[in-house]
Amino acid sequence: MSRTRTRWRLGLTATALLVASAVVPGPAHAADVTDYAITVDPKGSGAKIDDTMYGVFFEDINRAADGGLYAELVQNRSFEYSTADNRSYTPLTSWATTGTATTVDDDGRLNARNRTYLALGAGSSVTNSGYNTGIRVESGKTYDFSVWARADARTPLTVTLHDADGALAEARQVTARGGWAKYRARFTATRDSTTGRLTVAADAPVALDMISLIPRDTYKGHGLRKDLAEKIAALHPGFVRFPGGCLVNTGSMQGYDEASGYQRRRSYQWKDTIGPVEQRATNSNFWGYNQSYGLGYYEYFQFAEDIGAMPLPVVPALVTGCGQNQATDDDALLKRHIQDTLDLIEFANGPVTSEWGRKRAAMGHPKPFHLTHLEVGNEENLPDEFFARFKQFRAAVQAKYPNIKVISNAGPDDSGTTFDTAWKLNKEANVDMVDEHYYNSTQWFLQNNDRYDSYDRNGPKVFLGEYASGGNTFKNALAEAAYMTGLERNADVVKLASYAPLLANEDYVQWRPDMIWFNNHASWGSADYEVQKLFMNNVGDRVVPSTATTTPSLSAPISGAVGLSTWATTAAYDDVLVTGADGTTLLSDDFSGDASRWTHTGGGSWSLQDGQYVQTDVGAENTMVSAGDPAWHDYDLHVKATKKSGKEGFLVAFGVKDTGNYYWWNLGGWNNTTTAVEQAVDGGKSTLISKPGTIETGKAYDVDIKVRGRQVTLYLDGQEWGSFKDDKPAEPFRQVVTRDARTGDLIVKVVNAQAADARTAIDLGGAKAARKAAVTTLRAAPEAVNSEAVTAVAPVKSTFDGVADKFTYTFPANSVTFLRIRQR
Repeated sequence: MSRTRTRWRLGLTATALLVASAVVPGPAHAADVTDYAITVDPKGSGAKIDDTMYGVFFEDINRAADGGLYAELVQNRSFEYSTADNRSYTPLTSWATTGTATTVDDDGRLNARNRTYLALGAGSSVTNSGYNTGIRVESGKTYDFSVWARADARTPLTVTLHDADGALAEARQVTARGGWAKYRARFTATRDSTTGRLTVAADAPVALDMISLIPRDTYKGHGLRKDLAEKIAALHPGFVRFPGGCLVNTGSMQGYDEASGYQRRRSYQWKDTIGPVEQRATNSNFWGYNQSYGLGYYEYFQFAEDIGAMPLPVVPALVTGCGQNQATDDDALLKRHIQDTLDLIEFANGPVTSEWGRKRAAMGHPKPFHLTHLEVGNEENLPDEFFARFKQFRAAVQAKYPNIKVISNAGPDDSGTTFDTAWKLNKEANVDMVDEHYYNSTQWFLQNNDRYDSYDRNGPKVFLGEYASGGNTFKNALAEAAYMTGLERNADVVKLASYAPLLANEDYVQWRPDMIWFNNHASWGSADYEVQKLFMNNVGDRVVPSTATTTPSLSAPISGAVGLSTWATTAAYDDVLVTGADGTTLLSDDFSGDASRWTHTGGGSWSLQDGQYVQTDVGAENTMVSAGDPAWHDYDLHVKATKKSGKEGFLVAFGVKDTGNYYWWNLGGWNNTTTAVEQAVDGGKSTLISKPGTIETGKAYDVDIKVRGRQVTLYLDGQEWGSFKDDKPAEPFRQVVTRDARTGDLIVKVVNAQAADARTAIDLGGAKAARKAAVTTLRAAPEAVNSEAVTAVAPVKSTFDGVADKFTYTFPANSVTFLRIRQR
């Protein structure tokens, strides 16, 4: 390598490598000494990168829609909240009343799909508290109020916008008369507030529904909260996948009609979500709240168009997932959903003379939305049942719309029996594209940069529809960035990729991590957002072949204490025995005495009962107790375990370092459908081996785990269940090079996910390059987190004056760096 020689530097974080070896560095003062080397082949031609490679996945989780991207400020505007949505809900949730106010479900309703309304007595009022701390208004901004009302006589309604300090705008009055009609008013805020309330008071009896307050200033005038939409638009995503997720493939597949008894827990069905908002169905959200469908399919298509992204809708396949795992055997219902899917394509692309194209035009968009991709199903854990139905959807779509790509999926995990079966079926059927989902630890992402190197170049393409590393620290973002270099290198296989979830309201969180956080008055991008934005705005058009030297490591044996745990079950444990490889007894406990050797670090309630150690809280999750020495290695663990009650089986842990770092054998997990070994690293879990399996209630199982070096063998009732070797290095230094055809730039993208700077020799392979390069760097402490108050992770732009055919660049510790090098 010319006159430059390479030395190796470690200084790694605990998660960067399995175990770091001691390496003697070269002299720190030697100018020609480098830690790494990157060699670029500018004449080579790597994979073409599509404009749509990176996108966003929108699911209504964490109040991403109502109380989030949908700009409506009134919560429960149509009084449709129900215990079907959340056990704490009533039709008056988020409302306070004075006088006489009763919610009614009778034939006097607004329409058949909007079934509950409010009967307000004379001299009575109703006040809405909005989301988070209240209704947010800004001084000088305009807010549009509307209400549907019915009154037997002329009835003035006084509408006020206020907070604890008084009026926020001049009061308005509308007068209701006769049958149901919509009444409007406009407010101009006189001061700022984040604790506003909206009150409607009546002089005489009146029926009210659909009480609404929406800012006039929304994203491109299309009813979406501006700051959130702008943050998504700033990513320049190539596609928008919507509406889910678990919203799509859970609940009843029936319609919202009399025949189904107006079923409230339904899959997301697109026809429920279009047309005038007061005529749209309501639905329970899988994540524990209500969906108003004010943000529906038309709005999703419009938003995708507004930000220049490809729309990518997901429709239910009539096989539920996300823990429900039921196949619907109703041929008429299946045919109805297939026809609904064909109608969706017509709604998106059909001429205004068609039935569904006419409906699109009536909503304000006569031109087509140019739908090209459609996904059927989401994370189904029954691959055979799913695929039998998927083939019928695909056949119908291809027959009528042969240019539409129909996307399948590979289940909820990155590996395992379901994954393997799904991929086999997809390959045999020559499916266009397969959606993979996985949420794993930072270590997994550092270890698996090469995941797609070995995928069949002639098989189905990959849509990585959901992924994240388990947190919103910069350490998480670094691991994801390192992984994304592998996605780009394999852009001929991985055609689409989206981080998930996209949005989270900080006061209504069901899932972490999330890309963009918000409350009722502010929003901020996470460290992961900054990484996604950097990659999405600097994709390039084609991969330029390049190679990089790596970081050496030595793998120490798996070490740690042992543990017992449960997840939504009660279980009893007995006869724990840990012996070293030489036969020495390290721990023996038959629980005939006390449990003093065990440390309770999780939830739940543990006690000694009849010579067993029993966890009795059936609702508790991760109830870990541990015993032994974190330095133990090369040992055999035996335990007798019995499930007593609950949804799942039991868990036996080994290699326990602390509450966030361990391995456990999860027997009868995932609603007692799967047995797997999971590894937790800094709190984020990854699956190492997985098989279908159930645990019987009341049966005592003999569980044995043999740990030798980094090899683990597992036995259930004396029979070998499986084995694995956890010896893949977590490489912290990753890179990829792409070319931007528009500018002619070489884009050198380097991730240094370790605690030491990486002085790197870069060989451009004879490319003629300008001396100066534009540099964008993300650099922060590994635990740094962005918040409303602090932006700890943000891009820094600079210029590097020193580019040559061969040059040296130092990539800072814990950093993502993009060098845009102009070719001459």
